[in-house]
Amino acid sequence: MLNLDKNHNPKKNAGILAEIVGRPSIAVQETVELFNQFRQESQSFPKKYPRKPFSLGEAFFRLFSKASNLGELPKILVDSQGQVFPEWFEILENEFNSLETKRIKEVNVVDFGAVGDGKTDCTAAFRKAIGKGRVKVMVPPGIFITKGIRLPSMTVLIGAGKGKTTIKLHDDAPKSTRLITNLNYWKGNHHLFVGSLSLDWNVERLGDTSKTSTWGNHSSCLTYANVTYGWIKDVEAINPGLHCFDISSTLYNYAGDRFRARGGSKYVWLDNLNGFGFGDDGITTHHSDFIFISNSHMCDPSGRAHQKGFSNSNGFEIDDGSQNVLLVQNSSARCFGGVEIKAHENSSAAANVQIIGHISLNDNRSFNFRHIGHHKSTDAESKTAYNIMAGNLLSIAPIFSDLYKDSTPRGLVVSAYKNVVINHFKLIGNPDYDYKANPVIAIQYRARNVALKNVMIRDFNKAGPGIKVFGGENRADSVEISNVEIEGSSAQAINIGIGIQDIKIEKVKSVNVYR
Repeated sequence: MLNLDKNHNPKKNAGILAEIVGRPSIAVQETVELFNQFRQESQSFPKKYPRKPFSLGEAFFRLFSKASNLGELPKILVDSQGQVFPEWFEILENEFNSLETKRIKEVNVVDFGAVGDGKTDCTAAFRKAIGKGRVKVMVPPGIFITKGIRLPSMTVLIGAGKGKTTIKLHDDAPKSTRLITNLNYWKGNHHLFVGSLSLDWNVERLGDTSKTSTWGNHSSCLTYANVTYGWIKDVEAINPGLHCFDISSTLYNYAGDRFRARGGSKYVWLDNLNGFGFGDDGITTHHSDFIFISNSHMCDPSGRAHQKGFSNSNGFEIDDGSQNVLLVQNSSARCFGGVEIKAHENSSAAANVQIIGHISLNDNRSFNFRHIGHHKSTDAESKTAYNIMAGNLLSIAPIFSDLYKDSTPRGLVVSAYKNVVINHFKLIGNPDYDYKANPVIAIQYRARNVALKNVMIRDFNKAGPGIKVFGGENRADSVEISNVEIEGSSAQAINIGIGIQDIKIEKVKSVNVYR
């Protein structure tokens, strides 16, 4: 059994997935073709919406909003070595070259008075070294104490490696402090690179406080808000009050479904990141576009940003208003959700999200796709929850979790989203674990146009149906299930609820059934 602890090397994820599920080059083209065949066209993402009353809070956020418009799902490319990347990756490469050529000086923070002894306040030294930007700041091995670092445009901050260079928050830093962030959230910043170091949010300074975060995009290890062209590579995040890494807009925006925030980040690559002990999520995105997250591992959240027992703490969360996000060869362990694609009721859903390769170990819900508040028959139907495409997924032994005490384990949940295609998905349970007759995969709550293909479920001996499509007034519909194999699992392979009108099932094999 895999361990995937906080020291897991996420660059091994590709090899693990290739051995257990298959190589992504096999899945990508097939999954794209399946998505293009199955999705409904843009008539299900209307340009005009009926007017409805809105709250004072929504009215405030609409001052900083724009209409939510959804373009085509970006293409995924696979090179000769089997590496997966988005079609817009060339833009990032060109901009990185621009950053390299336009940078005019390289400095060492030690030369400005920084001391990596784990005691000295180095805040002023970092400020002087960074100046107004156009600089590469080298940070040698050691533990450097700071009350927060803000990066102007055209700035590179480089350490000697994870665990070698550590930047740690000062004991007197307020709870709201972001350890590293960009300088100007309103005007925005561009061309920022942070790499090869560890970031310690020093949650211990807060003692036994019941909540470790304040509000919005504060209280995190690294936040890019309104950043265009950003890179975060080879970085470890330790025990943040809120998030390890937050790719965000100027403000989180709750103007209502069909609105997105102005000032979102775009063209950002996060690669080879580790994070643990986070109060909310490991990596999260809000109202941002063209985000590439690869070869990263998030595990063991504290959940302390939430009320105890109600911690929606996910390894990877693609949240409110995010679009055109690609996740490749990542992993999560012992979180509430391994990958959650979602939105709050009073925001637009994340859309145009693609996952190629992910390992989920002992997460309560390995893959959880939902638009909160748009599930019941009496709720408004989501106007923005569209287009999720995923392949080469691995769910290992989802479990009940103290993070969210009443949440039942699932390998996959799809709620409210339309145009969801999952291809080459392997789910391996614990044959001795009591899943209390709950289904392994749940398609529910007004989900539409959902395709599951090449699914293998095994060793969920004490679970309920392998796949359950929920019926009733808030039923799922327009579902295709094909090429499914279930071994040593539930007494019922697939359960179809009452009232579902459009469902196609073919090539399902169930063997060694435990009754």
